[in-house]
Amino acid sequence: MGFYDTIAALSSPVGKGGVAVIRISGSEAFEIAERVFKTASGKTVIELKPNMMVYGSIVSDGRVIDDGLLVKFASPRSFTGEDTVEINCHGGMFVTQKVLSAIFAAGARPAEAGEFTRRAFVNGKLALSQAEALGTLLEAKNDEQLTLARGAMSGKIKNACDGIYKKLTALVAQVYARVDYPEEDLADMTSEEMATEAREIISELEALRDTYRTGHAVMEGVKTVICGKPNVGKSSIYNLLVGYDAAIVTEIEGTTRDLLTETVSLGRVTLRLVDTAGIRATDDRVESIGVERAKRSLADAELILAVFDNSRELDDEDFEIMDEIKQQNATKIAIINKNDENSIISERVIFENFEHVVKISAKNEYNVSELKGLVESLYINERIDVSRDAILINARQNASLEIALKHLRLALDALDMGLPPDLAGVDIELSMGHLSEIDGREVGEDVVSEIFSHFCVGK
Repeated sequence: MGFYDTIAALSSPVGKGGVAVIRISGSEAFEIAERVFKTASGKTVIELKPNMMVYGSIVSDGRVIDDGLLVKFASPRSFTGEDTVEINCHGGMFVTQKVLSAIFAAGARPAEAGEFTRRAFVNGKLALSQAEALGTLLEAKNDEQLTLARGAMSGKIKNACDGIYKKLTALVAQVYARVDYPEEDLADMTSEEMATEAREIISELEALRDTYRTGHAVMEGVKTVICGKPNVGKSSIYNLLVGYDAAIVTEIEGTTRDLLTETVSLGRVTLRLVDTAGIRATDDRVESIGVERAKRSLADAELILAVFDNSRELDDEDFEIMDEIKQQNATKIAIINKNDENSIISERVIFENFEHVVKISAKNEYNVSELKGLVESLYINERIDVSRDAILINARQNASLEIALKHLRLALDALDMGLPPDLAGVDIELSMGHLSEIDGREVGEDVVSEIFSHFCVGK
């Protein structure tokens, strides 16, 4: 990637439409635009005022290929922080490609995936958490995801981390003042006061860390496995949550042979849903493979929905499934299904083995709202205001914060035990470094490349 090249790409969706938007960014953006765009007023692109849209013709090899609109943004007052031009042309696939080809022939090169946003990050227009939020905004599928992405884009995570970072900077300065000038006693704080300040910062970090459960549930999605013995209604529940008949449902046991996956919204929570084969002993080779895959999926689950049939008494297969589930670390919800039929199941046994129990009927959608409310209560912290608070939205941010917390706790231990203060200083600096990774102050090139590789071309 040549960072100093002038780049161009289609920034609107590929396909036929009324208007297409082509973006050019870099030190030669205005000159390249001048070669392909002739304003109706006769002014050159260089002469145009920034942030004003003008009408003109788009040319290639001296021939007009389309007419459209152009707006220029002068550095640093642009999305990328560079000189930038956006050309609106007609949205036909052929004409759009002709305009792009003319721009490339005039000196620009095709932008790589996420390169415009990466330049905005490198040029200090966006923190890394804001750039990540922009990526999630493009993928948002519900109001909650949109709200969280907008909050992170506006700098809520960045501002929270900046505030904590400043406190860590002040604390480490006090520690090293004591290290460098022990006889002068230049530090304003005693060791006890430094420890108290460290505890307060740890509390702030923990509070921010604790937002990740909500952020993860909304943005990344909770890996959720539906399990149970054959014919208890697992696939019916899967179809109900997915919203269409994704899984085959029959009265024949063992219909589901493989894992079915779908990402769905259940209230404010996103579920990465997995429907599994009925767990039972079987001589059918294909079904047995499905059963083994179902058991393996339980080990990776964050949430297990264990389904039981209200119209049948519990049997050995049910109890074996309960034993299998007990070994897992996931959150567990027992779903007593088929409540449109006579109740025969021993509910007391279910309540004794599961902390969370919901009675529903997938057939007539009875009590699904209770299941939704329960899942929300498990993953959405109602003390958090998603429209106002800083909320961690991905595993990378959470991992950096966890390591920052670990080092600050080690620094606190050193202060509490009266160890040489430079030991505490080293861990405070390490804590600051990992906190900085959240917004890219000290993040590695491989991490940055990985983040922006998931963006589309043109963004």
